[in-house]
Amino acid sequence: MSEQNLELRETVRARYAAAATVVAGGGVAEDCCGSDCGATGAVKIEEGFGASLYGSADRDALPIQAVAASLGCGNPTAVADLREGETVLDLGSGGGIDVLLSARRVGASGKAFGVDMTDEMLSLARDNAAEAGITNVEFLKGTIESIPLPGNSVDVVISNCVINLSTDKPAVFAEMARVLVPGGRIGIADVVADDALTPAQRGERGDYVGCIAGALSFSEYRNRLEAAGFGEIEITATHAVADGMHSAVVKAVKPAVERGCCAGDCCSAQ
Repeated sequence: MSEQNLELRETVRARYAAAATVVAGGGVAEDCCGSDCGATGAVKIEEGFGASLYGSADRDALPIQAVAASLGCGNPTAVADLREGETVLDLGSGGGIDVLLSARRVGASGKAFGVDMTDEMLSLARDNAAEAGITNVEFLKGTIESIPLPGNSVDVVISNCVINLSTDKPAVFAEMARVLVPGGRIGIADVVADDALTPAQRGERGDYVGCIAGALSFSEYRNRLEAAGFGEIEITATHAVADGMHSAVVKAVKPAVERGCCAGDCCSAQ
């Protein structure tokens, strides 16, 4: 990874570590995406991000600190069609709101994993799980470019306004395909740019750590998912977050049969 990308990753980590510290101390991190977090982690409320995107029933069912740490641009658990007994992975799980909601949806026979690179967020998420009494969860330290889970181990991958923060998005999509079982699916909320906007124009609308400058365009998102082997791709804008920039729901499926597989033994186990 280049020095510039390492610096960007560290800036992202420090931003979210500060937000977690604020929440752990009783404050509210309404949204780091879409707003400027100060050195102390204090944030400004920004429409279209954070806990306001969850229904009151979801918010009321979880510890207040899980809700206060919600920093995303959507509600992926509302669109992932989670089923009893499934294994779910949340990329960039933060304070754990989407992991905890997923764990409730998949039930005791299922499991929800969260991966995050920030120690402060991992600690907060584990505390929130313990307070909620939810045991079918596990929070792992790692990056979304190198997921610490074996291949073919997850039914569903979700993520909430995190992939735009990665400096190596092809690696993220490849890792999602690797950990998903054949026929597995993704349900992601992310910031996506109009195809007409250049990277420079995206940068004019917001900084990288604010979830804007690093956003892919609709076509770029689709092309990268296809390159990673995904099919049945749907990218649907939900609301505007800046001029020409949108929160969007991204769905796709890992094929149940690998590309180039013949009709013989290599397909019999799929």
